[in-house]
Amino acid sequence: MKQLTLFVVCLCMSLNGFAQTAIPVLKVKASPAISVHKPILLDSTDVNKKAFEDKKLLQTIVSAGEVRESQTILTAAADSVLTLSNGTNTTSNHILNNTSTGDYTVQLLAFNMDADRYCEAKLDISATDMLEVYINGKREKAKETVEDSLQKAKKLSIDLTLEPHRYEVIIKRLATSDQPSELKAAITPDKKDSLAQIVLSTDSKRRIFINDILEGNRLTGASLSPTGQYYVVNTKNLYPGGKNTVLAQEVRELKTNKLITRLPSDVNPRWMKGKNQLIYSRKGKTDKDLVLIDIPSLKETVWVEDIPFDSYQVTPDAQSILISRREEIPEDTGDLKRVLSPSDRSGAFRGRNALYVYSLVDRTMQQILFGRSSIYIVDISRDSQKALLLQREEDYTKRPFSVETIYELDLKTLQLDSLLTDAFIKGANYSPGRNEILITGAAAAFNKLGENLPDEQISNDYDAQAYIYNLQTKHIEPVTKDFNPSIEDAEWSAYDNKIYFKAEDKDCMRIYQYNPKTAVYTLLDLPEDLIKTFQVADTQPVALFQGEKATNAYRLYSYDLNTKKSTLLDDPFAGQLDELALSPVESWNFTAQDGSTIEGRYLLPPNFDPAKKYPMIVYYYGGTSPTARTFEASYPLQCYAAQGYVVYTLNPSGTTGYGQEFAARHVNAWGKRTAGEIIEGTRKFASEHPFVDTLKIGCIGASYGGFMTQYLQTQTQLFAAAVSHAGISAISSYWGEGYWGVGYSGVASADSYPWNNPGLYVKQSPLFQADKINTPLLLLHGTVDTNVPIGESIQMYNALKVLGKNVEFVTVKDENHGITGYEHRIEWNKTIYAWFAKWLKEQPQWWEALYPER
Repeated sequence: MKQLTLFVVCLCMSLNGFAQTAIPVLKVKASPAISVHKPILLDSTDVNKKAFEDKKLLQTIVSAGEVRESQTILTAAADSVLTLSNGTNTTSNHILNNTSTGDYTVQLLAFNMDADRYCEAKLDISATDMLEVYINGKREKAKETVEDSLQKAKKLSIDLTLEPHRYEVIIKRLATSDQPSELKAAITPDKKDSLAQIVLSTDSKRRIFINDILEGNRLTGASLSPTGQYYVVNTKNLYPGGKNTVLAQEVRELKTNKLITRLPSDVNPRWMKGKNQLIYSRKGKTDKDLVLIDIPSLKETVWVEDIPFDSYQVTPDAQSILISRREEIPEDTGDLKRVLSPSDRSGAFRGRNALYVYSLVDRTMQQILFGRSSIYIVDISRDSQKALLLQREEDYTKRPFSVETIYELDLKTLQLDSLLTDAFIKGANYSPGRNEILITGAAAAFNKLGENLPDEQISNDYDAQAYIYNLQTKHIEPVTKDFNPSIEDAEWSAYDNKIYFKAEDKDCMRIYQYNPKTAVYTLLDLPEDLIKTFQVADTQPVALFQGEKATNAYRLYSYDLNTKKSTLLDDPFAGQLDELALSPVESWNFTAQDGSTIEGRYLLPPNFDPAKKYPMIVYYYGGTSPTARTFEASYPLQCYAAQGYVVYTLNPSGTTGYGQEFAARHVNAWGKRTAGEIIEGTRKFASEHPFVDTLKIGCIGASYGGFMTQYLQTQTQLFAAAVSHAGISAISSYWGEGYWGVGYSGVASADSYPWNNPGLYVKQSPLFQADKINTPLLLLHGTVDTNVPIGESIQMYNALKVLGKNVEFVTVKDENHGITGYEHRIEWNKTIYAWFAKWLKEQPQWWEALYPER
């Protein structure tokens, strides 16, 4: 009978060479013991002329799931010997074994390591068996000898560099005799990291880390058939390490959630109007084919062959296809290039959409419009008689620097009528009956028809409104003038003739049902805080939507318009989410000095003890969009909390989704009022929550939030550390150099320019107050940022260096405004964590390891 004896090394004791500070491995998970056989020896040697050795049996592949899913926990007192025998006893002191007998036994033992900080340590294992040691799935070391006692066993030592997150240790042992086996293990922190706390456990729950935001199976898209019978769901599974990705695209029946078929992941199918058919494009012989899939029969047909297009829309009657083809203004030859427009730098100016119609009746294709102007198809009426087109023409002499015209195209006569021209239009869609048009745009549209502001305020164009235009009476009704949420998207349902608005509602994205007849808004009670898409079937009272919260990734649901009930269809991230010990999200609001209510929320670190003091991180944007209740975020607040911080975020004045007046505070402010509210909110939160260490508060923001980080340090000494990613340091240089600097400033600095309002561009620019900055500041920037050019960080870095201030500047190679590369994003986040650990926890080791002194 094979046996395993586990010796546990006690803390503060020295056993057989282990250090006095050794942390014992007191518990391990154990897989069932698996019998293995020597291979039948057909020859005495293999292709490399080597004889078979027992140690090769260590190469037996055993799924890590065998031990991860095991309920067997082996426990011993700190100084006791644990004897384990084969059999069927399921108590914690026994291991289940296969009933078959082999030459030897392979078994997996597992435990977890969690360090509270970056540190170095050593894992020491002594065993009489052969074994392999894996840490986070990577084989670290192996022992290929067998001894008859632990005293004679060779100690296996593994140097560890631990970051503050979970590490899984799996030991695969090979028992080669019937004699009892012995094993002991301990973790010893390095002397310089004597304050580090390393917790050893078998708990399946763990703290979240940045890898969890990037890796795992995620919902990426979904679409509902017009009949409401079927839907397409898309998922992306990124495996640890970021090198292997599995994309999946499935068609399912909505009522039963039954899988109908799987589609290739490299096609982009869309539903044919009114039918249970999908259409997608693929490469043809010379150009592109359109392929039709009938879902009930799963019959696939090449519908159209070899037609050129960049994008297309099929008319509901399936008689015509409206086609867009991109054309380019020729580039200058040679190394010198004439810039034709501010938008020419981004490549937007030279391209235009040429429109064509392809007849499915006679298989002919003809151009609809000729010229240099770019025009887009925005909608086709359900009766296939008309189409709405949107033309955008630049005009840099007045903001918002372009003018939009809505045209109506008669698809039978190909006659074009101009309907409306306005600089603040964003989109348009027909009503189901084609007698009205739903238009989205800024409050300033149609001579400020949608504005609901005091005379002295300029509306925030990012706070989107909705209008209904009657094609017969030409009347325009501003339907959201008194509606605080900001419109992100809208669908005018053919089923019930109601409009479903996806609206930015404070720090959530919600769905509102609007009845055009009664002008009544109804908030749909949905189980998620951030709704990504909401689609209503044409002929059934059902909808399909995707949503997430601050404590879960995107999920897919159906919604019954009659019963008002949501049904979960898919939650790809559920398994990984179950492993994570997330922080609950609590709301906390305060009343600012001017009487405004400033809303926010906070998270507490794991294993929170209200009697202790904790450092705090404050996160904000301030650049008009709210800091939403998202889980899948570039700046994941759950990850900050998991590092041991209280996390506070707020939506100060200027944020959209809180009404027009609140959003308009963003215009021509550039830190005015907003910075004061962030400072006031931080102080009040810390005052009301005594567990916050007021001397260890950090702050972080990106883009406009990066500007806000820099600006805040010129206004207060409240923060002990600050992080600015892609922040604006000088408003004028951003205005002039960023690809979208002029456009964004047309909202944030409406009608203000360096020549007519130099006070705004100088006094509100952190660069011109750099001498007031005393907070240790980390500047982060992608090297090819076209939105906020890297010069914004360079000039602030130079200024602070000249001033002798504490500043660090880290660039991310080949990254634009957001950091998207897998490895880059992980290292970039670790840089942020290490900076805060250095200044808010007095733990500089992580930072020094990442960026040692040269």
